[in-house]
Amino acid sequence: MRVKALITGGAGFIGSHLADLLLERGHQVLLLDDLSTGSHRNIEHLVGRPDVEFVLGSILNADLLDDCVARSDTVFHLAAAVGVQLIVEKPLESLATNLRGSELVFEKAHKYGTRILITSTSEIYGKNTSDRLSEEDDRILGSPLKSRWSYSEAKAIDEILAYTYWRQKGLRSVIVRLFNTVGPRQTGHYGMVIPRFVNQALRGEAITVYGDGTQQRCFCHVGDVVRALIDLVEHEEAYGRVFNLGGTEEVSIMELAERVIARTGSSSGVRVIPYDEAYEAGFEDMQRRVPDTTRAHELVGFAPTHSLDDIIDAVVADQRS
Repeated sequence: MRVKALITGGAGFIGSHLADLLLERGHQVLLLDDLSTGSHRNIEHLVGRPDVEFVLGSILNADLLDDCVARSDTVFHLAAAVGVQLIVEKPLESLATNLRGSELVFEKAHKYGTRILITSTSEIYGKNTSDRLSEEDDRILGSPLKSRWSYSEAKAIDEILAYTYWRQKGLRSVIVRLFNTVGPRQTGHYGMVIPRFVNQALRGEAITVYGDGTQQRCFCHVGDVVRALIDLVEHEEAYGRVFNLGGTEEVSIMELAERVIARTGSSSGVRVIPYDEAYEAGFEDMQRRVPDTTRAHELVGFAPTHSLDDIIDAVVADQRS
């Protein structure tokens, strides 16, 4: 049976890769995007296909959203204001998209009985630096007056909506927390670290490391992530639950900069920029963010297949092309 999947944020980095895989698996796709952070370039290879429809518009347009959801069997809700840079620079616009937009998506999914997967974020955990963060671990956040934490707060409300719609109204909803998804088509415009580092290295510019560079992260290839998104939304035991998706190879940001320089053969050096200068006064970051993905592995066999070097090489090849 051919399923029409609606992807909000369908012209974005992850959304476009998700569309590719859904089409490969025989589904029809409906892409909704206002192109505020997405790009038509990400989906230009899909233009003209009879099994693809692109709608230019915002999830804040209730009538447009209603029409899109009414014609879909599955909703992948990816549309969001993402990236530290964007959240800090445009907090009000980001909150409107991440709160009211998601509220509308859930309203429409419930109206038409459409199953839905929402992408949340590792930002949910805030400053919790536990080893291998599990889905049940506590959130540790800074002051709500610091714009840094507004994204985490908004996504927490999105998760509450998804869970409550499932528990009280029976909506088939799945929550996925993404840990630093990376790959081709991603840009560094909104604080995404690997494409930013690669761009600087290819230009021979200094690699700008924010903070002291000791903060630890894990990165996961977008191809591994989108496979899991589809597998989870199609699995009945995933409804009403939350799943971490991320890589297993931990690296400091300073080590990452050095790896990018090595993989590109660049002559770039490294320049350390204090957080106050990079973002805003009093900016707070988390020192360590490593996921426990046991739950997704046990249910749908999720296991990253790309190493960190594979990921860097893929981004390098994409930017060189």
